[in-house]
Parts: sequence; C-alpha cells; structure tokens
Amino acid sequence: MKDRIFSGSPAEDFAGFAKAVIDGPVIHVSGSLGPDADGSFPDSVEAQLENALASIARALGQADASLADVKAVRVYITEPVFAKGVALVLKKHFDAVRPTNTLLVCQLPAPGAKVEIEVSASRR
Repeated sequence: MKDRIFSGSPAEDFAGFAKAVIDGPVIHVSGSLGPDADGSFPDSVEAQLENALASIARALGQADASLADVKAVRVYITEPVFAKGVALVLKKHFDAVRPTNTLLVCQLPAPGAKVEIEVSASRR
C-alpha cells in the first residue's frame, strides 16, 4: 500500500483507515484531532487545531506536499463559539493559499476534543 500514509494511531487499525491516501497528484488526509503528545487535549480550541494541523503537515510531508498545497479544508467544531478561534488559526496557516473551507458544528467521538479537521491537497 505505497499510496497510503499511516501515522501509527491505534484508531487506524481499529477502524481500518489510513491517515492519508495519495491518489495521483491529490492527497486526502483523514480527519485529525489535536491532542498533545501525552494524549490529553489542550483546553483551547486554537491549541487543539494547531496540533491537528501539525499532524496533517507531517502526513503531507510524507507525500512530498505541505500545507501550502491544501485545496480544501473541512473543520468540525463542538460549539459555535469556537468558530472565531478556528478562523484565526486557519487564516494564519492558509491566508496565502485560500483553500475552500467548510465549518460544521457537531459532536466529536473523543472526550475533550473540540475540533477535528480534514484536508485535501494537490501536488502539481
């Protein structure tokens, strides 16, 4: 499976998915939460999103891409009040790139998680 990237998360084996899939020039990165290295979630949605983006950047790097190659962003938050903090972090990372963006308010399956983000990127 050389077109698959794995992060080593137990969830990948448990649920049968890859962190990312390379489909020609396109890289699809699974939804990513933002725990700290010890597995606990930071209190702020901004810190969680920064952690999730760092995880996504590592996966993209394994596919010879970067956050600058992102074309579409999908963000899931647990509370509408988090939208402003999310927007500030996204602007910081994507202002020069301007990918499409979807933001949804929903429940997340991990206690303490406030945000999950998935992206699609293109290496051209």
